[in-house]
Amino acid sequence: MEGLVCVDDFEKEALRKLGNVTRAYYRSGADDELTLKDNGAAFSRILLRPFMLRDVSNRDLSTTILGKKVTVPIGISPTAMQRLAHPDGECGSAKAIETIGGIMVLSYFATCSCEEVAAAAPNARKWFNFYMHKDRTITQGVFKRAEKAGFEAVVLTVDAPVIGKRRDIERNPFDFPPHIKLPNACPDEEELSVSKAHDDIDHGATWEAVSWIKSVSRLPLVLKGIQTAEDAIHAVELGVDGIWISNHGGRQIDTAPATIDILPSIVKAVDNRAEVYLDSGVRRGTDVFKALALGAKMVFVGRPAIWGLTVDGTKGATKVMEILRDELDLTMALTGVADIKSITPKFVCSRDSLSKL
Repeated sequence: MEGLVCVDDFEKEALRKLGNVTRAYYRSGADDELTLKDNGAAFSRILLRPFMLRDVSNRDLSTTILGKKVTVPIGISPTAMQRLAHPDGECGSAKAIETIGGIMVLSYFATCSCEEVAAAAPNARKWFNFYMHKDRTITQGVFKRAEKAGFEAVVLTVDAPVIGKRRDIERNPFDFPPHIKLPNACPDEEELSVSKAHDDIDHGATWEAVSWIKSVSRLPLVLKGIQTAEDAIHAVELGVDGIWISNHGGRQIDTAPATIDILPSIVKAVDNRAEVYLDSGVRRGTDVFKALALGAKMVFVGRPAIWGLTVDGTKGATKVMEILRDELDLTMALTGVADIKSITPKFVCSRDSLSKL
């Protein structure tokens, strides 16, 4: 890993190491990949406003998420099938999160079980991502299993009623390796294909499912994939604990707006009735800072952890997460911010607004 000093460095090295099929699976976006590209470009359109002569000799990156402290407001999104990148898989990502003190969100389509991840990183904060199963008794069993394993919240993905069209994958058809299992999607199946796992999902789930989840689970509920203020308002009215702004990393529907662009409107709509999180396009500590300045409580990354795993397993994932943490810390120091709660909208602006400041 010598010489890899930023997430982009890890991405380039990972893409060099991965085979065509796996590379296409991890890297691809929907259709023309306009949203995929704009997720990152949108952060570059936001400028920082550094304030001088402030005491930043000691900086505190900690905050409170769902009532508990995190050392840094950076987590790993529920990214599927991480053992395709490296045998350490999701256990390696969880260990990386344990090192920096963020939050690990384990995918429904993980290749490590929630029990394996809990054992690998017992001191990490962990949430469990899921999709509604056609058989709701199975979904309810997933909640109980996750809670028993020490997972603190459940995260329902809502932006994938069907799978988006990813041309790279169509050009490089994905053949699920027979030796890799999906132990959280359907643990009673000895062999489970990706298509079978998707067939078991209730693609007709509606807002009624949210009310049902709240009635059967004691864990906090986060909805991942919210992209409009209207949906955010509906979610908080149903008692959702967290609104996760995400466009699935640009993998579902193309020309959807970048998440950082819609963050302010959703923060305003939620009006502190639930916490707001964000992913998609985050590649630098400055990106994390900008999202926090615009109202996000927590920022998650997906592909960067995969790039780290690909390069050097747990060590690589840990290095990537440390880079993001250290870049956030440096950004705080150079903008005149000593703690997370002091990051406010005044520290960012658009180029068009500069003459009005």
